[in-house]
Amino acid sequence: MPDHHTVSVQETLRYFSVDPDKGLDEPEIRRRRKRHGRNRLAKTERVSPWKILAEQFRSLVIAILAVAAAASFTMGEIVQMAAILAAIMINAAIGFVTEWKAVRSMESLRDLGTVKARVTRNATSMTVDSEDLVPGDVLLLDAGDVVTADLRLIEANGLTCNEAPLTGESVPVTKTTDPVRAGVPLAERTSMSFKGTTVTGGTGAGVVVATGMQTELGGIARMTSDASEEVTPLEKRLNRLARKLVAVTLIVAAAVAILGWMGGKDLVSMLETAVALAVAAVPEGLPIVATVALARGMWRMAKRNALVERLAAVETLGSTSVIFTDKTGTLTQNRMRVAGLALAGSAEDVPWDKDARPEEPSAQVRRLLEVVALCNNAEIADKTGGDPSGKTGEQQSPEPPGGSGDPMEIALLHAAADIGLGRHYLLEEYPEEREESFDADTKMMATFHKAVTGYRVAVKGAPEAVLDAAKRIVDEDGKAGALSEDEREKWVARVESLAAEGFRVLAVAERHVESPDSDPYAELVFLGLVSLADPPRSDAADAIEQCRRACIRVIMVTGDQPVTATAIARRVGLAKEPRAMVGTDLPQTDGETGVIAHEDLRGHDVFARVSPAQKLDLIRLWQETGAVVAMTGDGVNDAPALKKADVGIAMGQRGTDVAREAADIVLKDDAFPTIVAAIQQGRTIFENIRRFIIYLLSGNLGQVLAVGFCALTGTPLPLLPLQILYINLVLDVFPALALGVGESPAGIMDRRPRDPTEPVLTRRHWIATALWGGLIAASAVAVFLVALEKELGQDAAVTIGFLTFALARLWHVFNMRDAGTGVIRNEIVRNRWVWYAIALCLLLTGAAVWLPGLSAILSVVHLDRLGWLLVLGGSLAPLVVGQVALSLMNTMAATRNEG
Repeated sequence: MPDHHTVSVQETLRYFSVDPDKGLDEPEIRRRRKRHGRNRLAKTERVSPWKILAEQFRSLVIAILAVAAAASFTMGEIVQMAAILAAIMINAAIGFVTEWKAVRSMESLRDLGTVKARVTRNATSMTVDSEDLVPGDVLLLDAGDVVTADLRLIEANGLTCNEAPLTGESVPVTKTTDPVRAGVPLAERTSMSFKGTTVTGGTGAGVVVATGMQTELGGIARMTSDASEEVTPLEKRLNRLARKLVAVTLIVAAAVAILGWMGGKDLVSMLETAVALAVAAVPEGLPIVATVALARGMWRMAKRNALVERLAAVETLGSTSVIFTDKTGTLTQNRMRVAGLALAGSAEDVPWDKDARPEEPSAQVRRLLEVVALCNNAEIADKTGGDPSGKTGEQQSPEPPGGSGDPMEIALLHAAADIGLGRHYLLEEYPEEREESFDADTKMMATFHKAVTGYRVAVKGAPEAVLDAAKRIVDEDGKAGALSEDEREKWVARVESLAAEGFRVLAVAERHVESPDSDPYAELVFLGLVSLADPPRSDAADAIEQCRRACIRVIMVTGDQPVTATAIARRVGLAKEPRAMVGTDLPQTDGETGVIAHEDLRGHDVFARVSPAQKLDLIRLWQETGAVVAMTGDGVNDAPALKKADVGIAMGQRGTDVAREAADIVLKDDAFPTIVAAIQQGRTIFENIRRFIIYLLSGNLGQVLAVGFCALTGTPLPLLPLQILYINLVLDVFPALALGVGESPAGIMDRRPRDPTEPVLTRRHWIATALWGGLIAASAVAVFLVALEKELGQDAAVTIGFLTFALARLWHVFNMRDAGTGVIRNEIVRNRWVWYAIALCLLLTGAAVWLPGLSAILSVVHLDRLGWLLVLGGSLAPLVVGQVALSLMNTMAATRNEG
């Protein structure tokens, strides 16, 4: 019997064999607990830190270095082996720190259930641990309670529940005991109350129909656990790059060693050469620089209110091509406000924006707002200065304070307080004698207040209900006359028009009676309508326009009503005429692919009333088309989708712990523009990563070419393995770091998102890397051969080769500017971190020459004047040639544009 919401109360009681007045007895409770288990969510196995650490050593790059270390040990090069092992440990430590993210979502889900519950058992009301609940228990509900199991309601007295964490519904849901039709979304199952939600008003009782992992919350927990985290585009690209580097390294090292040995050279010396080539080819500084560049981006994003949980998610945002965004609080202000009043006797609405509402409200406005303030159970901080007349009251601030109670009732109290009508002082004039709570059948609420003569009855409710009950209507002078059928139909049309614009509409009425026992809804005098809305954030439209320029598709996914969602989508510029689809109308999954067909959903801008499973389907759908998907969310129901998306973005202010811990990024201000700023930072990060990879690889390639050339030609090697490690791990890292933390280039948000299949380095980038590497190698080998020719000695020649490589790669950082920029005015010269890196590396290079212990380890000797001139000339040559080539490219591009 899975569809408990579709059957009557009596059928539910019969199915669970329970008397609501007596509840279950102890023997039956024990039997059911043995069958169904305890009412708690399944535990998830935490990922062991040791497992994470072990994963760091499964990299192909680490494998190459490990082989090189083993070979060094075999040849007795202990210092060299220690240096290589140090590089391995540094890389492993960085990977461990950045990836040690324990899966805590399930822990937070369990926390939602660790509360007490009030039940009827053995004909007695008692409090028990929520984990002790079993199907068939009769659970009693009161305002403020957390619902601890899925219930079929058997009693509802003005019962309302906040189901936003589970369904995304932005306002409390009114509950009834009446069954609803099969197939309705979770948010519309008004005869049910669900585990993890809270009671906001009224009282009720329900039969437990599901516990633990069988609840709706349990189903979401299972999906969260099952949803696989996607490998980010950056991780995919770096993995592909590493495989290419390993393949090239093995081929080159093996080829050089074999050819040299076949040419008659000593096998041991050829193995040493192979180790040198392996060390030269592997960019040991790449993980360090990539991590620091991402961390720098993370720091910048934190300054813009975006906290990053997973470093690689920073770059992934730069690849984002589709954003699934929530509505409430992300595109809107997450604060229900009165938008306008439609007064009986007036054809025009009275706007209630702080800049547009009347300075001197009419008697009719005051009368209507008095009624909504009296017929109200919410509370707010007093803003009226103690004068119910409003003459000395303070006007509403731009950001009014919140309150406690139903969001719509809080908004009504704020609107009344805007003109000095504080409820506390109104109740001094009109003391409350009786309340007729909101009822799902009447769809109205009424309060009786003692007046000078008789009682004043304040009524508010659903427009159709109030209009049906109203017999009279006030005119523009405030006098009551008969409400004709034509007038009633005009007001119904007015209600429909406001609803179509996305407003929530309440009708207001009153009457005067002699006794508090009178029927509150007979002979009502209709006063008018109040339209309420959660207005869009002022900066949302500009942010969406930025996304449009950046070719990023923004799609609203919300638990709210489609009419409301579509109205907000239109107001923030999501589309001129947004197309919406309700979750129940989503096409069925395709039998072959297991997901819904993309063609059926193309062109839709809004998805309303979607379930957690449907959110997963939508994300998977766009991912299978090649899109990189970012998903925002705040509720328990969003956790599986946040984990499945390429980038999960949780709300920090209103988000649940479950959502925050399933996400990669948490927004402190819950604002959509913060996402756009993060995307800009992500694009910048990738550009910087690409730049410093070219910088690192071109230098490494220069080393490989130089060592390989000398090995094959029988010339002594211009670089020793330890010197290569010193350049790669010490000298290269700092300029690369400086490149990695550069600022955003102009126009970066006017480009299309990168194709997620595009490698870190395209063919054009590989060609550039090869040319730069060849230029550096040619210059260094040239001065090395000159040193040998001048008979400066092999040790001095190797020192010249080492220093030439070190300084050439240092000046080479200026060759990383864009071809379209000037020699002096470019992003590299403006980057202060580049200058700091150059100064530090010059000191470290000097230490390698003049610090006795270090120079001995690196086999560096003192040079004469000729040696230093060779170092200076050989190191500057790649810079000069590179700047000339970049300037020529800029000139040629300008000529083509003019043509």
